[in-house]
Amino acid sequence: MTPIELTMRLEHPDGSARLRAALAAGSQPEPAFVAVLVERCGVDPDFFVRDMLTWALTRHPADLTVPRLTEELASPFPQARSQALHTLSKIRDPRARPFITAALLHDEEDEVARAAWRAAVVLIEAGEEGALAADLATELGHRNRECWRSLSRALVDLGEDSRSVLERAAASGTFAVRVHAAATLLILDGLQRDFRAAVEEAQRAALEVGGPAE
Repeated sequence: MTPIELTMRLEHPDGSARLRAALAAGSQPEPAFVAVLVERCGVDPDFFVRDMLTWALTRHPADLTVPRLTEELASPFPQARSQALHTLSKIRDPRARPFITAALLHDEEDEVARAAWRAAVVLIEAGEEGALAADLATELGHRNRECWRSLSRALVDLGEDSRSVLERAAASGTFAVRVHAAATLLILDGLQRDFRAAVEEAQRAALEVGGPAE
């Protein structure tokens, strides 16, 4: 299969056909496929196809994929940024870490920010965990509940380096911030595995000590 043939197959209107094309590209990797796969990640409307495109990229040498994916982080299109971040988190090459910028961690698009949180945690260098936890903690209580869940997961994955910033947030700030921080601490301590239940428990506790006053 040539890159032109791959491009045509990835533009097929049927998602199953595109899925098979991505599978084929990963099963028989070719350097010339990398640009085609990355470009398609930014536009394909099907989650499962995008996931297969990511898998196909992980089958190619990181020396080829990482530079192309980090370029994509500057794309004006949110899907291109989020999918590039997701793929970099799967490749796990430390050379990508400097490209996970504060702008991406606090991107106005929720899906981009969520992907950036995951990538930053996966690619963290030893000794940077506390600084990353402090940066991520500024997002506590903001965005939607799926973002809350993703942020809590990222902070829990950072382990004890998150504890101090979570304790400070749980003791001060808005009601939403206190609840989100307290729920994350419950999960970090192993006292609650279900995120929704952790939030509900944290809400009850916050109301008991002062209510939702800002």
